[in-house]
Amino acid sequence: MEEEDLRSVCAIENLSFPSPWHETIFRGEIHNIPISYPYVVVHKANQRVIGYMIYWKIKEEVHINNIAVHPDFRRKGIARHVLREILAKVEKEGAKFVTLEVRPSNKAALSLYRRLGFQALGVRKDYYLKPKEDALILGKSLL
Repeated sequence: MEEEDLRSVCAIENLSFPSPWHETIFRGEIHNIPISYPYVVVHKANQRVIGYMIYWKIKEEVHINNIAVHPDFRRKGIARHVLREILAKVEKEGAKFVTLEVRPSNKAALSLYRRLGFQALGVRKDYYLKPKEDALILGKSLL
């Protein structure tokens, strides 16, 4: 992800989440390397940004902060492909464990994460504000 991607990333963010991140947060992630790793997914045919993912890697632990695909391109395996690629990459780099938070109401995301081997670790009460909802903490061992 680069500065010129931010307009597209923010558009996807606004279409995807009820409490979207502001552009300044994404900009901060771009400049927070080597902790933050922001990526975009670009459509081969038209070079349009159609998705993105941001994760943090601190020593042997990875935390997936945000992943989204433009609504026009969902249910095509893009998020699954990106997650598999990133999981393989961080495992090769020595990561041992991956965590993330997800809304219990986000059935599509939960299904994807479970198919990739993530398991429930706990709950963060009132984590999401609009609408108010707990977060499920999911984790996956890479050992």
